[in-house]
Amino acid sequence: MAWDQLFRFMQLQRARYSSLAAELDLSPVQASVLKELEPGTPVAMHALADALACDASNVTGIVDRLEARGLLERRESSHDRRVRMLMVTERGREVRASLLGRLRRPPQEIASLSRADQRTLARILKRAIAARAVTRVD
Repeated sequence: MAWDQLFRFMQLQRARYSSLAAELDLSPVQASVLKELEPGTPVAMHALADALACDASNVTGIVDRLEARGLLERRESSHDRRVRMLMVTERGREVRASLLGRLRRPPQEIASLSRADQRTLARILKRAIAARAVTRVD
């Protein structure tokens, strides 16, 4: 029952995520890439593909579009010339910061809950996340 409601709520938030991304002229997957990349920390394209749970060939087109907009740049790895590293540009930092700022604002459905209900929900979700970390098998 709880899972059904949580899943339904998250499905409803997909439209919000798409809308926030569109406000920054990003597709949802482009927004996910910017969220995933930490400014100042190079990430190999294959590692990004793993983080996004997709094939590396799918990442190429996404990165191409972000690079064309000046949000990312590719560099050779200092350890292996065959490996392409991704770096967030200064413009990418700005767009990423704007995206994260908007995403941190709770949706109206959560913001309208009482403070007590918000704290209770946060405690429950933290316990669920902590339980996942304990039972996770690598």
